[in-house]
Amino acid sequence: MSRECCGSEEPDTRGNATVRNVASGSAHPKAATASAALLGSQELPRDTGEAPEAFTPWWQDVHLLVPISAGLLLGIGYGLEWAGNKPANTVVLAGSLVLGASTFIPGAMRRLLRGRLGVGLLMSIAAAGAVLLGHVGEAAALAFLFSIAEALEDRALDSARHGLRSLLSLVPETATISRSSGQVVIPAREIRVLDRLVVRPGERVATDAVVTSGRSSLDTSAITGESIPVEVAPGEAVPAGAINGSGSLELEASADGYENSLTTIVRLVENAQARKGERARIADRIARPMIPVVLIVAGLVALLGSLLGEPSIWIERALVVLVAASPCALAIAVPVTVISAIGAASRFGVVIKSGEAFEQLGAVKLVAFDKTGTLTRNMPEVVAVETVPGTDRSRVLAVASALEMHSTHPLAAAILAETPTPPPATDIFETPGEGIRGNLEGVPARIGSPRWVAPGALAAACRRLESEGMTVIVVEIAGSPAGLIGIRDELKPEAATAIAELNAQGVSTVMLTGDNTRTAQALASQAGISEYLAEQLPADKAYALEAYSTRYRTAMIGDGINDAPALAAADVGIAMGATGSAAAIETAAVAFTGTDLRLIPQALAHARRGRRIMTANIALALALIIILFPLALFGVLGLAGVVLVHELAEVVVILNGLRAAKGRAVLPALGTQKLLTPSGA
Repeated sequence: MSRECCGSEEPDTRGNATVRNVASGSAHPKAATASAALLGSQELPRDTGEAPEAFTPWWQDVHLLVPISAGLLLGIGYGLEWAGNKPANTVVLAGSLVLGASTFIPGAMRRLLRGRLGVGLLMSIAAAGAVLLGHVGEAAALAFLFSIAEALEDRALDSARHGLRSLLSLVPETATISRSSGQVVIPAREIRVLDRLVVRPGERVATDAVVTSGRSSLDTSAITGESIPVEVAPGEAVPAGAINGSGSLELEASADGYENSLTTIVRLVENAQARKGERARIADRIARPMIPVVLIVAGLVALLGSLLGEPSIWIERALVVLVAASPCALAIAVPVTVISAIGAASRFGVVIKSGEAFEQLGAVKLVAFDKTGTLTRNMPEVVAVETVPGTDRSRVLAVASALEMHSTHPLAAAILAETPTPPPATDIFETPGEGIRGNLEGVPARIGSPRWVAPGALAAACRRLESEGMTVIVVEIAGSPAGLIGIRDELKPEAATAIAELNAQGVSTVMLTGDNTRTAQALASQAGISEYLAEQLPADKAYALEAYSTRYRTAMIGDGINDAPALAAADVGIAMGATGSAAAIETAAVAFTGTDLRLIPQALAHARRGRRIMTANIALALALIIILFPLALFGVLGLAGVVLVHELAEVVVILNGLRAAKGRAVLPALGTQKLLTPSGA
């Protein structure tokens, strides 16, 4: 596996949480909801009809039992040598050597025949050379230590992957489907889009769906990290794996049973190393050329030493140099950390697309927030209506509703709630970030922001509403301002806590919004954000992020289609909530399955900790080579000593990398001021 990082990775045939690389492609056509489209650029494989295979216990894992057996024989061989039984000692040590070497020499030879070099080749040469020099015991020790370290490395990576795939256990094995003939129970993977699901109290939801009848509360903590149950009613989306509360629900499946949001998350995170981060690239740039360099250096040591001194001594030192300079620990320093950390993040509701995105996230110094739906609850309400003399409130709302019913803007729902059956309008044209124009019974009308539709005589009222934190919509009829609609979308209750925690971590914050300056100032003050940019069009937000990125490592958080340009312009784009727009989710490098803003500082702290672990691993791996090389060259350490130190250091690197898997999965209830951070930080 990863020991051959300097060549192409071979398939893992062990049956332990195997990683299946999925080629990038377009989003699946059935990703009708943003939840099913979650990071949909990774198309899921079709159902195989088989459940994910369980993680193999260590006592049943042949890839671990073989090196353990080699170690037992090695111990017996040394015991026989101490007892003076030379013939039996040699036979037992040879058996240990064969067992240990069988785990890496065949693979090294196959790769060599395909023109690829690997760490296994260095160890194969060292073991063979030791045997030719008559050091069967040292060769057996090398084979055992290398094979056991490799097996532990594989187990560590498999364990991290299996921990991620355990998310799939949140999906029940069966589901109850309502059909014309009655209710039937089918395997969950056989659910198809538009199937009618019946979910009783206490049952898990088998796939992404929309409530068609019934009301209940859902426990989504295992998916989103949000501890408070979510109330759902007809028309609302529910994610796969959520636990139903006390009420029965009927749902309509919005995703097939084998490709819901949970399976998408698992596939995505398993493939997160496809785009490597800066530290991974550094490790690769060092490790990849080191293998041929080590071979050349070892050859020169053997040749020049033999010409100047005793050939057997220098050939043996060359073999020791071969092991001492081998980049084993360097090869695994980053991958085990990335897999562990990204898998842990997914379990508290943070889905990271790549190792590159993970490293960037850990370096973020400025977080830019979209306002609507990100900082706010995305439940805007009409709280004030001002009209000019001679125009009544109902007329202003009717005109606004007639035009807004053709819009997807978040504020449209608030206006339509006031007039659910508006009069018909024609010639509708929407200018993104500005407003809408059209005709009602031949009369031209416009609605939009005060910068697009001048409020005229209502300017003073407009300023007053804006200073109270409202977004103001100006309604113009027949070329004259007729009224103002004040809409307010309240901040999320956890917004101020999340911003305070970011500031405590030394991360700056800025709010980007299309609202006017007075409204932006009021909301930013409530949230504790000191800097804001108002009256921003989608392109303006992208330009602002590009400017910030020249001074800081930036993250942009948004959930709407208008946020997509800014998400792409930031160093790290974060899509907030699985119910956000598919455009925002697909553009982002990171997606939060929940909407609790306290996920943001938790994710940043987790990523920073992972970066520190990666850096420490790389430093340890390089220091090991720098220290061992001269000790090997000048004969201070023999083959067995170098191998022991080398493999013990690799075990330390693996264990350190696995520390990145520690994280807490549930956010505290709202009102709790203490924010959870990754455990052990």
